[in-house]
Amino acid sequence: MVLKGLMTSDAAADRVVPPSGYTARLTMFSAATMAFLAVFALALSLSAGRVAQEWGEALARSSTLRISAAPEELSAQTAAALRVLETTPGVEEARPLSAEEQQALLEPWFGPDLPVDTLPMPQLIDIVETPEGYDSDGLRLRLSAEVPGAVLDDHTRWRRPLVAAASRLRLLGWVSIGLIAAATGAMITLAANAALAANAKVITVLRLVGATDAYIAGAFVRRFTLRTLGGAALGTALAIGAILVLPDAGEAGGFLAGIGFQGWHWILPLVVPPLAALVALYATQAAAQRVLKELT
Repeated sequence: MVLKGLMTSDAAADRVVPPSGYTARLTMFSAATMAFLAVFALALSLSAGRVAQEWGEALARSSTLRISAAPEELSAQTAAALRVLETTPGVEEARPLSAEEQQALLEPWFGPDLPVDTLPMPQLIDIVETPEGYDSDGLRLRLSAEVPGAVLDDHTRWRRPLVAAASRLRLLGWVSIGLIAAATGAMITLAANAALAANAKVITVLRLVGATDAYIAGAFVRRFTLRTLGGAALGTALAIGAILVLPDAGEAGGFLAGIGFQGWHWILPLVVPPLAALVALYATQAAAQRVLKELT
């Protein structure tokens, strides 16, 4: 019944609500602004969760074995470690990193001129796991017996913070959207209160000629809901356009390279205008009932 009333035009009822003025502009501006922010909060939340998940999955299938030993023993321990890894179920590939690769890993911190050959660098072995993975505890026991200078890093300490960060960012996104919805409802309530107070005399006359409070409230609800829907649609369109024209940060951009929507997530911004209109509907209904009761 409420939706039918919103879609049915009533010229007489529409004249109860001022078609322009500061309340109309406030409603449209608030709805557009909040929808814009909601779409960006949604995009940031989804992007952060997606990037963290990709990083976590990449780390989940890779491990690093670090061998620290005297220079004359390093080659023998490396060979022994490779033999252990080749016979470990769940290890798909094990490859010792070259001096150039290890220097490239240290370059972001120490620069390109680091004399790797003159430093007592450990030997790093890159391990690629099968989808099933391997028993890290069992592998550590074997390594401790056969390669005493080996330290296995299965990236667990990296994965856990990423998973926790993704969960918190998603929660923060939903909290932000909830706060935006609450702020939208508050602004719509203020605008509806102002419009109702400004039309107190008109409401009194309408009551004298037999108009019910439900009829008067319906006029305000319809006008403010449609204004909010229009403003939110504009804000959503602007936010989607802004996301589409974001420059590509490339692989070096990390998190910034993934801001936006992918796949079916592009449907989610389209839900923002109807939800904003629903918030406006209930906020205006509550405001109209309260003010009309006070004017009795």
